[in-house]
Amino acid sequence: MSRRAGSADLPLHNGRVPAWLGQRMTKLGAIITEAIIHHYGRDEFLRRLSHPFWFQSFGAVMGMDWHSSGITTSVIGALKRGLTPLSHELGLHVCGGRGSHSRQTPQELMAVGDRVGLDGGALAKASRLIAKVDSAAVQDGFDLYLHGFIVADDGKWVVVQQGMNGGSRLARRYHWLSEELKSFVDAPHAAIDGRNQGEIVNLTDHRAEASRRGQLTLLHDLGPDRLLNEISALRGKAPASPAQPLLPHLVMPAHHDVRPKDVMLRRLHGALAAAAEAGPADFADLLMVPGVGARTIHSLAMVSEVIHGTPCRFADPARFSLAHGGKDRHPYPVPSLVYDKTIDVLKSAITAAKLGNDERLDAIRRLDAQARRLERSATGPSLSAFIGEERHRSAEYGGRSVFGWEPPPAAKAKSQ
Repeated sequence: MSRRAGSADLPLHNGRVPAWLGQRMTKLGAIITEAIIHHYGRDEFLRRLSHPFWFQSFGAVMGMDWHSSGITTSVIGALKRGLTPLSHELGLHVCGGRGSHSRQTPQELMAVGDRVGLDGGALAKASRLIAKVDSAAVQDGFDLYLHGFIVADDGKWVVVQQGMNGGSRLARRYHWLSEELKSFVDAPHAAIDGRNQGEIVNLTDHRAEASRRGQLTLLHDLGPDRLLNEISALRGKAPASPAQPLLPHLVMPAHHDVRPKDVMLRRLHGALAAAAEAGPADFADLLMVPGVGARTIHSLAMVSEVIHGTPCRFADPARFSLAHGGKDRHPYPVPSLVYDKTIDVLKSAITAAKLGNDERLDAIRRLDAQARRLERSATGPSLSAFIGEERHRSAEYGGRSVFGWEPPPAAKAKSQ
């Protein structure tokens, strides 16, 4: 995945992740991490986290609100809980978080350094400097409130931090990657997510290097008082800067429901066709997990795409919410029974792979390949019909949201 990944708009949402969903996110997030590292290595997982499209899809497949800023907090939190017990095995350490947790990042990094033999002081300095750059050098109207620092035993790291603009009810997420990073102040970001707020002062842009030097020279030669007078005289006369090269821009809309324009329907149809063609009975026998039906295989196909997909596959994060729904009933309540079965299948495959048997994990990879092959020709229901069927069968799937358990259709009809 490319180091510079683009930007996205993130509506601010209030509320907390309920415990029943947080526990599942912790398990699924850890298992997906293990699968990516098993197939592609630890460096690739760090690259994935630095890609804003993949990061949003990762949160959506875990049942969070597919478009909101809350995905950042919940994903970092789930990884911290899920990967901490595996830190010795995977060589990954998740530090920081939201609010007061973000301020503990330097101390946590020092502790990691002591445990694994890294320069914790250098990591702590990097953490502070990254936060300072995105709060001072990039003046875009967003105040930082979350800072997640994921570091590997070999010293490579990724940082995901987020700021909010209370007036506009928007959030902006910033992604940093240590790979190929040559300077903290000259084009350091892997990506920046957020709605365009107009003109931004970004002194980390590589074209601002002369400006950074010039500011220091002016301050030294003129002094602060004369410098302020010169700035006042020059207002409105600044030459136009060259156009900023365009980066992929993911727009996360304000509407909460998932609409047809939010989903590449042919890819959804490919996953559904792969789930039907795989044969629930044969697939369950291969994975040795009883009770796996076509609905679970559909979720597995989408999780498999998160594990194996290339960057172009994540242009529509909303599609990944069709694996396990969303906590606020959009696109439909979280099918907890399907979610749990998905975790069981993946856990069984990972456990076997650790013992040298990759057959089950490879079966999940083949499911992703099957979905991609079939999406070229597969047909299926409209998005509204698919979501309607999921909602109709929600109670059967153990549908749950922040509003409680979903009642059976007959009970809904009586209440109406």
